[in-house]
Amino acid sequence: MRKTSFLAGLLLLVLTTTGQAEDAKPFIANTDVDLTAILPPPPANDSATTKAELAEVLTLQLTRTPEMEARAKADAEENVWRFADVMGPKFTKEALPKLDAFFERVVATEGAVVDPAKDVWKRPRPHMLSDLVKPIVKPSTSGSWPSGHTTLGTMMGIVLSDMVPEKRTEIMARAWEYGHNRVVAGIHYPSDIEMGRISGAVIASNLQHNAEFETEYAAAKAELRSDLGM
Repeated sequence: MRKTSFLAGLLLLVLTTTGQAEDAKPFIANTDVDLTAILPPPPANDSATTKAELAEVLTLQLTRTPEMEARAKADAEENVWRFADVMGPKFTKEALPKLDAFFERVVATEGAVVDPAKDVWKRPRPHMLSDLVKPIVKPSTSGSWPSGHTTLGTMMGIVLSDMVPEKRTEIMARAWEYGHNRVVAGIHYPSDIEMGRISGAVIASNLQHNAEFETEYAAAKAELRSDLGM
């Protein structure tokens, strides 16, 4: 009986934990922000622009340092805790449950808005156009335009720097690196990053008019500033 109870409890814990990750609800969707009506279409696969961008990706592939590679691999994670290196040692998931839940919804929002646009444009990623490109992160065949990681990094940077304006410069610099690391990793073109930054800024602006976002933002901000002693 004890073994059965233990296994049942373990299963419940796994299901509960999994459910928390899956249950993150977007604040808004692509019906609220239609990126296909905001961004231009990507350059053609055989255009001079795409060929030049492929050359940039390949140049970085040859010149990136082990340190750059390590950062790019680590930044493949899509969560706000990648900003811990500028926020300090108290910036942890365990210490900030309200912030964690809030930014899970920000992550879900990025996917809800960006993924439909990617599906419309279907820009092939660098490694899909050139066998010379060797990504150092998990390869993806989803649309490359715009970069979802960069969109999310920009959103997180803007929201986080609004919460802690004292660190705005460092936070936004980190957000910009987060996006650039997708080119370092060989999984995106530079213009995907540019479009991701525009997308992130547009979505972040629209979130400010969402009542649920404003309520959860206030609670997460209060928790964060208290934790940081601000």
